[in-house]
Amino acid sequence: MMRRIFEVLLLVGIALGGVNGFYIPGVQLSEYASEQEINVKAVKMTSVKTQIPYEYYSLPFCKPEIVHYRSENLGEVLRGDRISNTLYTLSTLKAVKCQTLCPEMTISAADSTKLAQRIQQDYSVHMLVDNLPAATKYVRVDKPNVAQYEHGYKLGIPGKVPIINNHLALIIRYHASTSDVGKRYRIVGFEVQPLSVGNGQLSIEKTQCTFKTTNIKEIKPQPVVAGKENKIVYSYSVMWAPSTLEWASRWDTYLELKDGQVHWFSIINSLTIVLFLSGIVAIILVRTLRRDIARYNKLDEEDIDDAIEETGWKLVHGDIFRPPVNIKILSAFISTGVQLLAMFVITLVLALMGMLSPASRGALMSAAIFLFAFMGMFGGYMAGRLYRTLKGDNWKDTGVLCAVLYPGMVGACCFLVNLFLWAKQSSAALPFTTMLALLAVWLCISMPLVVGGFFFGFRKQPYDHPVRTNQIPRQVPEQVWYMGREVSVLLAGILPFCAVFIELFFILTAIWENRFYYMFGFLFLVFLILVIVCSEITIVIVYFMLCGENYHWWWRSWMLSSSSSLYVFLYSVFYFSSKLSIAGFVPTLLYFTYSILMCSTYGLLTGSIGFYATYWFVSSIYGAVKID
Repeated sequence: MMRRIFEVLLLVGIALGGVNGFYIPGVQLSEYASEQEINVKAVKMTSVKTQIPYEYYSLPFCKPEIVHYRSENLGEVLRGDRISNTLYTLSTLKAVKCQTLCPEMTISAADSTKLAQRIQQDYSVHMLVDNLPAATKYVRVDKPNVAQYEHGYKLGIPGKVPIINNHLALIIRYHASTSDVGKRYRIVGFEVQPLSVGNGQLSIEKTQCTFKTTNIKEIKPQPVVAGKENKIVYSYSVMWAPSTLEWASRWDTYLELKDGQVHWFSIINSLTIVLFLSGIVAIILVRTLRRDIARYNKLDEEDIDDAIEETGWKLVHGDIFRPPVNIKILSAFISTGVQLLAMFVITLVLALMGMLSPASRGALMSAAIFLFAFMGMFGGYMAGRLYRTLKGDNWKDTGVLCAVLYPGMVGACCFLVNLFLWAKQSSAALPFTTMLALLAVWLCISMPLVVGGFFFGFRKQPYDHPVRTNQIPRQVPEQVWYMGREVSVLLAGILPFCAVFIELFFILTAIWENRFYYMFGFLFLVFLILVIVCSEITIVIVYFMLCGENYHWWWRSWMLSSSSSLYVFLYSVFYFSSKLSIAGFVPTLLYFTYSILMCSTYGLLTGSIGFYATYWFVSSIYGAVKID
């Protein structure tokens, strides 16, 4: 049975990510015979300063006669990838000293201005060989023996007069193996060393070229003067280098994390503190509850009265399950939270199994979108049964609200951002067909599943409560200042944020600094800690609320655990101001819009965790005491 499940998950992963994203033992993948030609693919251009990706041929580069765009999955389109062929052609094991891509190009004044602007904005160019991204090798000054790799290569060098890197030294690392059909070669590394070569620095004969000097320091660079015509020669060289690295481990170099020890120690330290604090909270809560329940269940009426006078949470048994206000909105939040929780757990499990690795370009985002749509059945079902329990009677409107509220908010924000990206002619701007595809996923999959799940949940019997609700609501006495709604909510969000802020740094770095994120094992541990902390903190504060005879816990439990999203947003503001160098209205709008969506998603997920944990806790403690 487990083998069958694994095979199904493997097939799903291959469908999402493509065959080249996986290593299957016994299957020969990405092998090339000698003298076989390999085309270098262009992906896009990105910049950490603008966060606006562009297609490779949006700048005046040498083009093939026919530009072919590779069919891409949904995740690649959303990432802004536009994978196309180039004139960079490799022949297996054949070194190229110097070769031009096309005759000397005359760049118009308008294109020169655009090219100079992109160089000043620190854009990097991203390419692929055998689904392996180009990387630039750097050596640390403090550790000359330690090499680090940066994704892509720099378009040029900013300055008063920007300089373009018009010569690429392509270094292809390969691993040789012998098979039944002869010698086979697998590409295990793709490095690019960019160089700026000015006019007159090359001797050109047809497509072949040679450097007039062998000293790189004597080569004059190629400037790009904005507003004027510029003549540029694009050239490249190829070197093949043998490597002992196995094909299955070829991504290890790209996924090597800078300051890895800091990451390990920070994560372990954060998890240790959170586990220690949550353990203390759990011990105190369990001991206090046991004492309270023991006192309440004594047959001596005098002891019971003393217990009630001392604590007081039993006094509100007749109001504890009184339906709150705005049950439609609460049901919609719970529906989306459960939907997001199911999507996140399954996506994380697939990523842990290696099916959504960075080698499977766009697979992570594609899987998340489709899983969110299909998990609508579970979210709708849980919200429908809760709505029935809270004595709701308009299931149709509430079911539609559950299906529309969150996707509508995300769709509206993304459409607004997309208008600005369209105006910038960015590759991140969604094509009209992709927008129709996303709309179809929402209307044809997500919405019917959410509404259908809500209907079946509403038809089920409501949850059984251990106590009955009085007809006349009890007056809530004045609360101490630290149990007020605003103060308690703000205090409750601190500890969950402490559980995630270290990992949050690496996630934001991967998103906004164009790096790979692959620490799914750490993410899984952090998520488990987050679930425990959100549940315990919410339960503890609600317990003190009940001791203060405040029975309005429905909305409070959701807000207590979701309040850490406020700290996540504040941290994203800090990250924006201290770690990034984003400038301009559109990039800033892009950053904060996506940050708000990310924090809202996080808040809906954690809010549902705290809500159901508190629901279970309240039902358990009132079911454990004798109520007359």
